[in-house]
Amino acid sequence: MNLEKKELIVKRAYKEVYKCEDHIIKVFNETHPKSDVLNEALNTARVEETGLDIPAVQEVAQIDGKWALVIEYKKGKTLEEMMTSDEANLEKYMEQFVDLQLEMHAQKAPLLNKLKDKLTRQINSLKELDATARYELLTRLESMPKHNKVCHGDFNPSNVIIGEDGKATIVDWAHATQGNASADAAMTYLLFALKDQKKADLYINLFCKKSDTARQYINQWLPIVAAAQLTKNNELEKDFLMKWINVFDYQ
Repeated sequence: MNLEKKELIVKRAYKEVYKCEDHIIKVFNETHPKSDVLNEALNTARVEETGLDIPAVQEVAQIDGKWALVIEYKKGKTLEEMMTSDEANLEKYMEQFVDLQLEMHAQKAPLLNKLKDKLTRQINSLKELDATARYELLTRLESMPKHNKVCHGDFNPSNVIIGEDGKATIVDWAHATQGNASADAAMTYLLFALKDQKKADLYINLFCKKSDTARQYINQWLPIVAAAQLTKNNELEKDFLMKWINVFDYQ
């Protein structure tokens, strides 16, 4: 497969994403674990089987010795682009965003990995926290209700494509699991808050209203998902996340 004539649309530390007419190609660095690439393909296929209209995995390949995923291309604009360019209609876009998340949470994919198991591994791997802090987080996680709803794990407006017909589709299922929808909502709130507290507040108020979920309940997940986000080792986020992780003072 020749990438020279393909359009590079995303470049990250661990991958490059190229656009073609009817598909995109994610090419991962040589150091990126093969198991992570195969897991993303498997996650996406399992979410496809729920009936959600998402970009389908078409091929797992090797390109110049690097693992790659070929995924169906969905034409349109991201919801993030629309929120930014048309701020007057922010609330309308946020309602669409929350409705899409609730539609996802209504699905079941029993073969997906469990969110609780993933969070446990992430908390145990954190070297920034001492054993006491990790214990408190794991105790809180163990006490939370266990559900089996489809959770995206990185649900933010840049991962929602709005087609020319107005139809929305969710992309990038690398972090998909089955678990508690409020944990997924807490992560989305955190991702908003890292960039724009106003949007974070609008999001969480709409999510709680539409899902009939108490804000206090989602707040209980915030130290846990902040610890999970800390494992991504983004120095720019570290101070912000550590404030949420302080489980001793957080109410």
